[in-house]
Amino acid sequence: MVFSSRDFSRRRIGAAAALALAGAALAGCGGGSPADPDRGKDAKSFSLTITRNAIAGGKNTEEAEWITRTVIPRFVAAQKAKGVTAKVSFRGQGVDDEVYKTKLALDLKSRSGADIMDIDGIWVGEFAQAGYILPLSKAVGAPAGAWEGWSRIPGSVQRLATFEGERYGVPPATDGRLIFFNRKLFARAGLPAGWQPKSWQEIIEAGRALKKLPGVTPIQLNAGTAMGEATSMQGALPLLAGAGAEIWADGKWTGGGQALKQVLGLYAQVYGREGLGDPKLQQEAKGRDKSFEEFAAGKIGILFEGDYFWRDVLNPKTGVAKMATRDQDVGYALIPAVSQGRGLRGQSFVSMSGGSVTVLNPNTKFPQQAFELLAFMNSPEMVKARTAGTPEITSRTDVNKEILANDPFLTFVSEKVLPVTSYRPGLSAYPQVSTALQEATASVVSGRSPDQAAAEYAKKLEGIAGGAAHVAPR
Repeated sequence: MVFSSRDFSRRRIGAAAALALAGAALAGCGGGSPADPDRGKDAKSFSLTITRNAIAGGKNTEEAEWITRTVIPRFVAAQKAKGVTAKVSFRGQGVDDEVYKTKLALDLKSRSGADIMDIDGIWVGEFAQAGYILPLSKAVGAPAGAWEGWSRIPGSVQRLATFEGERYGVPPATDGRLIFFNRKLFARAGLPAGWQPKSWQEIIEAGRALKKLPGVTPIQLNAGTAMGEATSMQGALPLLAGAGAEIWADGKWTGGGQALKQVLGLYAQVYGREGLGDPKLQQEAKGRDKSFEEFAAGKIGILFEGDYFWRDVLNPKTGVAKMATRDQDVGYALIPAVSQGRGLRGQSFVSMSGGSVTVLNPNTKFPQQAFELLAFMNSPEMVKARTAGTPEITSRTDVNKEILANDPFLTFVSEKVLPVTSYRPGLSAYPQVSTALQEATASVVSGRSPDQAAAEYAKKLEGIAGGAAHVAPR
């Protein structure tokens, strides 16, 4: 993958890179126009190049080694068996994500660059609107739609690589958001070890029971700008989905309507009149890290986070907040809609996910061969080779069933969370919208009413979106 699967929510798109990309799009300087997807189809020899933000001995070294030591030699051998000579090279990068994004944009704008590249799923819409990448249906044609892998990748996960109804690439892996809780604290509060709330009210009720325990913060729901994108991904966006809306739909941004007011109303309950959360923690520069430490120490009862929290934060051996009793004392549950059946798409449970997408350069001389390599990289054999020794949630359900068989937590995320997940819109304005959303939660935590915070958010959103016509008061 371009990015480490450790914690997708930590990534932010730099303002400079986003503006540069948006400016190029507005100037009409996009990538190549649709060309013949069959060009070079019958070549008996061809050359392809792969790039991603990974480099041997440096950033995402495992990814770089997988490509150079496994993918390339095996693909070349498979082509040789068919009587075709293939030369595949890897151009590894090991830079900040913003620098990587800018380089890809400049390459694609000048109709150059690698044949296959990984981009953050949140960039798909930007790159598509700029004309830098094309739908697979145009870049490759029928073979892309006939790939066997689509039947193994849930529709919910395919949305990561989809923009305006078109697939632009293949998502190799993803993650999910859920609720974690401390079973020991739950037992002391008289709550069930197998807790699964079916509504927001049940979360509040559990928080009230936990509040009776001295020295315990009942609920940690990320809020404010200090938490950055974690506020949006772990808090506001999944809750918005639980209220039946998403931040971008039908060509408009979701404003300060009923759905957002419900979300901010829950924040008001947690941090305001109910006193179930720690407002100061949301304002500290290292507040998120501190919340990890407090949960591991048994001082927080309920915490909203990504699966990264289980895998890398609480990991008894390698975690940043090691919890020796994690497997016994930490429970996990789906995030419920405000009430049953009232979530996005009529769902009773919701989540948010992120991840990278492998795309084709529309200017490649060999689109058919490039897609064949892309498909090969995402075949069961190659995916298993990529995850050997480091289990993760891949996009393929067949692979997940095999490699996650002995991991109850990742199996839960794969089978229960991913089918109900949603994704952020891959649009250049999103980072600004996300910040405005974070500011709205901060406003409520500071004491303003949900209605006031929603109205302020709507005003900011109109400025970001270019007027009220681009905002829907859902």
